[in-house]
Amino acid sequence: MFGADKGKADKLDGKELVIGIVQARFNEAITDTLAAACRSELIELGVAEKDIDHYKVPGALEVPVALQALAEKGGYDALVAVGCVIRGETYHFELVCNESAAGVTRVALDYHLPIANAIITTENEEQAIARQVEKGKDAARVAVEMANLLDEVG
Repeated sequence: MFGADKGKADKLDGKELVIGIVQARFNEAITDTLAAACRSELIELGVAEKDIDHYKVPGALEVPVALQALAEKGGYDALVAVGCVIRGETYHFELVCNESAAGVTRVALDYHLPIANAIITTENEEQAIARQVEKGKDAARVAVEMANLLDEVG
């Protein structure tokens, strides 16, 4: 059975992992909370604070470019994309959501590097606030678990 030799605790062991976080500044009150929850959970999972690099970019559309630069630099076991897109009155919401998600996925696949996508997309600020802490923590768990999985399968 795939992965049968590793228990859940092993999959969430962040010791010796190096993680990069790329955070969009747009909707910064929310993205700051997302990033802080992610960083806190990474540390809780055993990732050393010195092994967490954190970069900020203007918005969600710029996140994939920064992720790509980090992937090309190398040395990361996983990356985390952090952002918040709240629906407005124009089609711009769909464009930003779709293109940022496609860019994050493309970088992950092109570089064979796990990227936890914590760019939340909501109808309003209240939904974003309700999700910000748990989504940040979840992104940390995804990054650690996927880094360990890719290390396991080689």
